[in-house]
Amino acid sequence: MVLDGVDLTVAPGDRVGVVGPNGVGKSTLLRSLAGQAVLDAGRVELSPPSANVGLLPQEPDRRPGETLRAFLERRTGVAAAQAALDEATEALTEGRAGADDAYAVALERWLAIGGADLDVRAEQVCAELGLPADALDAPTTALSGGQAARGSLAAVLLSRFDITLLDEPTNDLDFDGLERLERFVTGISGALVVVSHDRAFLDRVIDSVAEIDQHRRDVTHYAGGWEAYLEARDIDRRHARERYEDYADTRAGLVSQVQRQREQSVRGAIRAKRKVPDNDRSVRSYKIEAATKSASRVRNLETKLNRLEEVDEPRKEWQLRMTIAAAPRSGDVVATLAGAVVEYPAEPAATAGGFRLGPVDLTLSWADRVVITGPNGGGKSTLLAALLGRVPLAAGTATLGSGVRVGQVDQARDRFRGEKTTLTIAEEATGWVMAEVRTLFAKFGLAADQMTRPAGALSPGERTRAGLALLQAVGVNCLVLDEPTNHLDLPAIEQLESALETYPGTLLLVSHDRRMLDAVRVTRRLHVEAGQVTESAL
Repeated sequence: MVLDGVDLTVAPGDRVGVVGPNGVGKSTLLRSLAGQAVLDAGRVELSPPSANVGLLPQEPDRRPGETLRAFLERRTGVAAAQAALDEATEALTEGRAGADDAYAVALERWLAIGGADLDVRAEQVCAELGLPADALDAPTTALSGGQAARGSLAAVLLSRFDITLLDEPTNDLDFDGLERLERFVTGISGALVVVSHDRAFLDRVIDSVAEIDQHRRDVTHYAGGWEAYLEARDIDRRHARERYEDYADTRAGLVSQVQRQREQSVRGAIRAKRKVPDNDRSVRSYKIEAATKSASRVRNLETKLNRLEEVDEPRKEWQLRMTIAAAPRSGDVVATLAGAVVEYPAEPAATAGGFRLGPVDLTLSWADRVVITGPNGGGKSTLLAALLGRVPLAAGTATLGSGVRVGQVDQARDRFRGEKTTLTIAEEATGWVMAEVRTLFAKFGLAADQMTRPAGALSPGERTRAGLALLQAVGVNCLVLDEPTNHLDLPAIEQLESALETYPGTLLLVSHDRRMLDAVRVTRRLHVEAGQVTESAL
């Protein structure tokens, strides 16, 4: 069961943040609100019934042959509204019964979600986001990773829904994109329900939190913003523990009294029988009266015990305890780029004339802790690939130092995709036996059945957890993390930050998570934009 007995009311103008561990059902909740999930029980009610609900899922789902324009029409709901309007128009032309009302409803919806001027707005928004002029008519599969992220943001900025549902909208966005997203979210007039693990984003945009409990699978609603939620949640957990302890103490006391009273009655009866003759009527009467009183006291205590309202013991919260296995240190020089140039030629259907990084001159030394920032499509991931010798150079040289053992979580989480099972991938990466791998992944909240399914069936958050688990199994001295907080739940993010603090080796971190950048200690800061690399002072 994913969700159980969920009650959630979203009023006009509400800004609700949905939180909970990976795999708890946050995306399912959004799909249920959007009418895209079949409910086993209960219902979703809209007021008014004609309210437009739009869901923008967390992964771009680029489809072969689909242009960016068609992608935006689909994501904003205009494509579906246009199809309904076309069908209603045909029915009206043919004079079918009820065609007038159907056409009016379809036209009203098409206008409400912005179908009339979507093309004009799309051109304007794409230009503001820095997408090439001809990007709208290019296949989405030909877009670079940075361009795809901007395309997803464009879909959000172009949407006009009464209720907007956003699933991890901050993933892969650069700082400029995050600012645009925040301005849009705070400016919409309708209701918003957003799933996000970006703590800074939540702090800025929400006014309440819906927390999905990973054991009960229900929702607890907290009024107030992010910080208010954290405080209220801690108070609730403390009170729940106190209520249980009071109940447990009271119950234990009553059980002890019942047992003690019974033992005293038995001992009293035995002593009386030994000391007093059976033919003494007055004593016999006294014994009967005492036994009756004792039995009455026992019954009263048992009644109190039975009527005591049971309080379930709060479950101890499962907590990830993450460490990064460190390999022996490498040489003083970890990686070097000298006049390095990387060129990606334009694909036949691409929107621009390819990409060029460099020339880059850069030396990475042992125990450097480097954060790499820059706009989407600027070349951050390409720089990482060049440093690690994983991309051919058009010019210059790339050298990896002696004794370097790289551990990487790449932006696309490519290791955990395809038909191989997660268990097989982990066994190949670690050399461990099945039982050891299962134990490792269990520590990262991944169940046994998830190990035997194709890795591609894992959710984005589960793929990230799996990648981090391998870092705990295989010793590394050069850690490369490309947007590691994407799709990762909040407790895991905090554990990752803690693990990075004690990690002794070389670190390369690409991130737009503002809280993580504040939390992680770094020694160097690189900025990559338009294929050029600059280093700035901390």
